[in-house]
Amino acid sequence: MPSAADPLPFQPERVLIAGVTGSGKTTLARRVAELWGLRHVEIDALYHGENWIPRPAFLDDVRAFAAEDRWVTEWQYTSKGTDEILAPRAQLVIWLDYPYRVVRSRLLRRTLGRSILRTRIYNDNVEKPIWRMFSGDPEENIIAWQTRTLHKWSERMPGVASEHPHLVIVRLRHPRETERWLRAQAEASGVSTAPPKRRSRDR
Repeated sequence: MPSAADPLPFQPERVLIAGVTGSGKTTLARRVAELWGLRHVEIDALYHGENWIPRPAFLDDVRAFAAEDRWVTEWQYTSKGTDEILAPRAQLVIWLDYPYRVVRSRLLRRTLGRSILRTRIYNDNVEKPIWRMFSGDPEENIIAWQTRTLHKWSERMPGVASEHPHLVIVRLRHPRETERWLRAQAEASGVSTAPPKRRSRDR
């Protein structure tokens, strides 16, 4: 795998951002989109319809954008069938494999901020009240969900690499490493990059 300081041997046109909930996939996807001039498709916005109801057209929409030449998206909803659509088309996977303390603090900050401020996110949805997000309901407790899926990508990546040998996988183990990697890619591309201002909807 390329290290955080290594420029890539090519400029990717189709990129997947993998990582546990709260790692910052959407923030990084936006920055990668700007760096390489790619279309950022926020996959959460395709999945969640009004009032958080899953959209029936979700997989059709994923197939449609995956068929395009240039895009970056978050690698999510693997249990819904996105693997078979996205992995064969992608060229690069950026894996945010951050420590527990980093992803937990990021998730808490994001979740509390959205709920308290009643921030409107994709398709005009508003984050659930705090008490529901920390309830015992496994469908609503985002903290429990993060805990259950904390090692998902560590367990899955060897299989991904084996099944899709065409994919270049970059494993970034800390936000500082991600910044170094972005700087290396920016220098190789002849552009500049900087962290964006924090936004409450970042994932």
